Amino acid sequence: MPQQVPLSRARVLAEAVALADEEGVAGLTIRALAQRLGVKPMSLYHHVRHKEAILDGIVDAVFAEIELPADGPDWRSALSRRAHSAREVLGRHPWATAVMESRAHPGPATLRHHDAVLGVLRRAGFPYALAAHAYSLLDSYVYGFALTEAALPFAPQDVEIAVGDFLAAFPAGEYPNLADFAQHHVLQPGYEYGAEFGYGLDLILDGLAARLAAATEAQA
Repeated sequence: MPQQVPLSRARVLAEAVALADEEGVAGLTIRALAQRLGVKPMSLYHHVRHKEAILDGIVDAVFAEIELPADGPDWRSALSRRAHSAREVLGRHPWATAVMESRAHPGPATLRHHDAVLGVLRRAGFPYALAAHAYSLLDSYVYGFALTEAALPFAPQDVEIAVGDFLAAFPAGEYPNLADFAQHHVLQPGYEYGAEFGYGLDLILDGLAARLAAATEAQA
């Protein structure tokens, strides 16, 4: 008979993340998690007090997967790498986007992450208010893009078929701008919706760099 792996907080949270990846947060119940672990529901309470504690833990686990911005003079590259890492992680855990900032009791990985991002901004010379604007803007963009990607009704490799079916469902000529855009852009070789992420991120960083330069000049 194979030896059962001992139950621990780390194991409970790892399985909770896996269950949320498969079923979403709505499917993450104490009963379902206990069944997945092969234990009785009451056994979980020795390691997590309640479902809210599980949510705190799995959100913290997701934050732990996101690359911390590098501590150096190039704030723009550091925040760009962090944004790309966050998008990649949220792609693996699509349930997380809606709950990342919802926890009243954030864990150490969450706090470490926020502290590191704010440190990059402040060391780059961002005044407090501009640092707050920058952080909010970057996270709004990353989370919003992740939500859009997760909601797309087709896989990236199926875009040509999906768009063709979409246009065919409407009378010819009724939406000429959509048809023209699809033909000359979306259906062109090499098109990938995910590429829009880098373009938008660069626009945001360009804007922040301009605001930082203006703030620095005003303080001089």
